[in-house]
Amino acid sequence: MDADDVQPGGRDYERGRLMMAEDVNAAVRGAVAAGATDITVNDAHGPMRNILPESLHPVARLIRGKPKQMGMLEGLAPEHDAAVFVGYHSRAGALGVLSHSFMGHEIEDMWLDGRPVGEIGLAHAAATGIGVPVAVLTGDDCACAEMTEWDASVTTVAVKNARDRFSADLRPSDEARAAIEKAVAARLSVPPKPPAAAAASSTLTVRWQSASVAATLLGIPGVTSADTRTVQAQGTVPSLYRLFGVWMRVAASLTNQHPYC
Repeated sequence: MDADDVQPGGRDYERGRLMMAEDVNAAVRGAVAAGATDITVNDAHGPMRNILPESLHPVARLIRGKPKQMGMLEGLAPEHDAAVFVGYHSRAGALGVLSHSFMGHEIEDMWLDGRPVGEIGLAHAAATGIGVPVAVLTGDDCACAEMTEWDASVTTVAVKNARDRFSADLRPSDEARAAIEKAVAARLSVPPKPPAAAAASSTLTVRWQSASVAATLLGIPGVTSADTRTVQAQGTVPSLYRLFGVWMRVAASLTNQHPYC
């Protein structure tokens, strides 16, 4: 339950990528059981080249690699009936397994309209802003609790219980995948209602570890400073999500720090 499991080159990475593919396949089987005929899987972790095409369920199409303008939500469009988030973690500062917000130590805190947010909340808000409801999320118990706090209508499946940031009580693999498949099938058997109309404008605020990152980002039109390490911007959530991807690429170029986990 550390970087060796989830980062290329780690001693257990090859095993981890296959385990992730099996969790995704469980979700795909659930979607098929519910009647889905058009399924897209977006590989969204780290280098976004984790899932081997031959290990993915044959009915699903795979979006793989980076850069992607919409990162974790690449390929998501209003025509989709629902989104399923597989293998998520809690935000920076939480005592969840591998908890961080997008760039590990480089991003200390994030807020959306003043509300603390991490990858779960921001991806959920952007998906609903696109017009697609989030139906199911899988992850550890902390990630599931974070999703429920953000939107209690989302079905969650805890595949492990966090003991600390790098330790967990793992649910047996077959049991966890059966739970994912069952939850997705049940949730998608009746198409989720379209999300409520998103706010016309929201504010995304990010506090960086480095003042250099914040100062450089001020060169992007529309980005303003809250303090020497905190920047913010306004817009629709999908547009902010895309803009935030640019911020991360700038930060990576300045810090020479690969995204953590």
